[in-house]
Amino acid sequence: MSENMNARRVNVQRMAAELPLGTDPASVRRRVEALEMLLERAIRIPVVNRRIGLDAVAGIVPVLGDLVTAAMGFYAVWEARNLGLPRWKLWRMMANVGIDTAIGAVPLAGDLFDVLYRSNTRNLRILRAHLDKHHPAARVIEG
Repeated sequence: MSENMNARRVNVQRMAAELPLGTDPASVRRRVEALEMLLERAIRIPVVNRRIGLDAVAGIVPVLGDLVTAAMGFYAVWEARNLGLPRWKLWRMMANVGIDTAIGAVPLAGDLFDVLYRSNTRNLRILRAHLDKHHPAARVIEG
């Protein structure tokens, strides 16, 4: 079991070392994709074969967990703002995070909602569509 924990720690450290620090669209895209992965798809639940992330897990901690994940979600909105997304897209992204935070704060029902409503995945879709249209060099072919 210790080897498995060490392997995970090495993977997390490698992922952190690979994240770019630049302000170019490709770097921002990679950081927001990594954030979305952490918040929405980091852990696989074996029995139901469903992926959950820190957003659903941290929601178990009343108020504080939702505030921390909301701040992380708003970081993606801030990155999108720095890329020059139109205001209406930024408002849509903020609404996604706000809905997730408000309903996710409800005990028990909010935890289930966090598993089903993936605001960060929705925001990543908005950001990818903008980048693919306005910054085609930042496009990544997924395979």
